[in-house]
Amino acid sequence: MGTDTATDAPGPATGGSPELDRLLEELAAGAVRWAATTLADRAALIRSVHEHVGRAADPWTRAAATAKQLDPASAAVGEEWLSGPYAVLSATDRLGRSLDDLAAGRSPIAGARFHAAPGGRRAVDVLPLTWADSLLLNGFSAEVWFPPGVTDEQAIAAAGLGAGRPGEQGGVGLVLGAGNITSIPPLDVLAELIANNRSVILKLNPVMAGMLEPYNDALDPLVRFGLLRIVQGGAEVGAYLAHHPSVAHVHITGSAATHDAVVFGTGEDGARRKAAGTPLLDKPITSELGGVSPVIVVPGRWTEQELAFQAEHVATQRLHNGGYNCIAAQVVLISRDWAQKDAFLGHLRRVLDEAPGRVPWYPGSADRSAAALERHPDAARLGPDGGRLLIAADAAADVAGTEYFAPVLGVLELPGTGADFLDAAVRTANDDLAGSLGANVLIRPDTRRALGSRFDRAVEALRYGTIAINAWTGVGFLLAAAPWGAYPGNPITDVGSGRGVVHNALLLDGPERTVVRGPFRPFPASVLAGEPALSPRPPWFVTARTAATTGRRMTRFAAKPSLVRLAGILTAAFRG
Repeated sequence: MGTDTATDAPGPATGGSPELDRLLEELAAGAVRWAATTLADRAALIRSVHEHVGRAADPWTRAAATAKQLDPASAAVGEEWLSGPYAVLSATDRLGRSLDDLAAGRSPIAGARFHAAPGGRRAVDVLPLTWADSLLLNGFSAEVWFPPGVTDEQAIAAAGLGAGRPGEQGGVGLVLGAGNITSIPPLDVLAELIANNRSVILKLNPVMAGMLEPYNDALDPLVRFGLLRIVQGGAEVGAYLAHHPSVAHVHITGSAATHDAVVFGTGEDGARRKAAGTPLLDKPITSELGGVSPVIVVPGRWTEQELAFQAEHVATQRLHNGGYNCIAAQVVLISRDWAQKDAFLGHLRRVLDEAPGRVPWYPGSADRSAAALERHPDAARLGPDGGRLLIAADAAADVAGTEYFAPVLGVLELPGTGADFLDAAVRTANDDLAGSLGANVLIRPDTRRALGSRFDRAVEALRYGTIAINAWTGVGFLLAAAPWGAYPGNPITDVGSGRGVVHNALLLDGPERTVVRGPFRPFPASVLAGEPALSPRPPWFVTARTAATTGRRMTRFAAKPSLVRLAGILTAAFRG
């Protein structure tokens, strides 16, 4: 998720909490009950959750908009529909299908399309999977790469994770919930439950205190089954639960600093434990922690319309949700030798300046922006209140190494064009930018064809958990079937963007990365240029005028699909 000062946990809490102890006892019994539950009954329970989420979607979205101080009539409310109940509805639908497959003795990916990926890898397609995917995200695709050496047969046999081991009892998991995107806590709960056979105690981030009632309503079947309890509280509650002997596993969405406080403690003692590699936490922990995400702009011969559209794309990657996303773009890597560099940056500056205003609702945002401005006094101050910063900085500057979790965007200019620039940008992204959660690449289709295998090798070289080509990695977050997490291999003492994956509704075992592809141009320019994509300007763009209507209609379609509802989505989207 990123910077998260609200849940910094200082280490083991002193004293006791009879109420929390009681909840953990209930969840321990629930975990035993879950282990004895058949796969068919698990699928039925997840479908019941799906129905409850659909019914709770309106109050859920209202509560999210209130927490983020959004005008209820604002197009930005569309972000809350899509990144809230819509994402959870997509997950419960796909998880239900995966459980059906396993109950019937099939792998969730038995009928999936596999193909070769660079470096001797195999990949499986995860978008589109249904006719609705093909229509709603026409021109978008996604695939999951497995590490070199994994065969199709091995991937198919291993898919299922905990759901493939009925009878296994994983104990009680603690989810320390995110404070920025409202689908994250429920999605993390579902991952613990289905992929890891754990009941869950979810501690809400104080920023999301108003989500308690919508969450309880949406996830009521899990609560009634004894698989979920949702609690409020600050650092002391998180600390008490994380170090409680009844908790078998911790999952945290937040910052690396919060992670280290939980694992090693704080202050000098915590620093010593981290240096020595001796965790204070005596149980496994997984995490999703954000980072400094790049947008690599590969030079080419772009039309004026393409420059303007992709500037909207980059601005969206920074400004979506006010800039408070783990996957928000923070650094634009651009060629100083690109003849259209100034034209592109001019469009980007314009969109950043003209995009609708947002209240800086996330705690500490103003302080982080002020710190960036103090370090970079020449930054352009953009937007209705001058709170959006566009910074020109060297690769070694803090804009590359510090996740600001605020509307701050840096531009790093690198030499070269073509493959030389692309290789330099990949090295910079891998070596100079903090984290490995997601990277974005913008490239004109004719430039991509001209680069050939050099482009494929560059994508292979990017060490990121999700890579988006002519798309935003936020699309990868939204895809229920795609695993979500940092590039694998971070040690506990240098956790970076985290360890482990969530979402992953196909229950893939040991995925390496997700690669998302999108159209370079919106319809109709895409078709006129020979690009087979019918998607209009995406509804998650901060410039989409009908985002709220489209998001609401997509959510209602996800809750109960119908051709009438599908037609309503397409009508709203094309008007946006």
